[in-house]
Amino acid sequence: MARSLDNLVLAPVADQAPGQVGTGTRFTYHEKDGEIWAEYAGGDVVRGHLVGTRAGDRLDFRYVQLKHDGTTSSGHCVSTVVDLPDGRVRLEETWQWESQSGSGTSIVEQVTRHDS
Repeated sequence: MARSLDNLVLAPVADQAPGQVGTGTRFTYHEKDGEIWAEYAGGDVVRGHLVGTRAGDRLDFRYVQLKHDGTTSSGHCVSTVVDLPDGRVRLEETWQWESQSGSGTSIVEQVTRHDS
């Protein structure tokens, strides 16, 4: 199993569609006893939260966010945790909105101090 996500900061490697998370978004993850949660903000997102579970290298969580235009949205995501050769962590994600139409895939990677 990949190492703990607790207190790791991750960021998308590419921008998504306008109004969604992007390279300016930072996720601060927490993990304890198979539970995961994170706070995120940046880009078009004022505040976001996710909560779910981890079984091995699989994360399964729901997310909700508030955007700068005052709208909220929520969805579901399943991610695979991957250890990168340089020691950082990557999440390969498959997500689907529940509050609106749309789905897709994305990648977030651990941010090092000089990247943040």
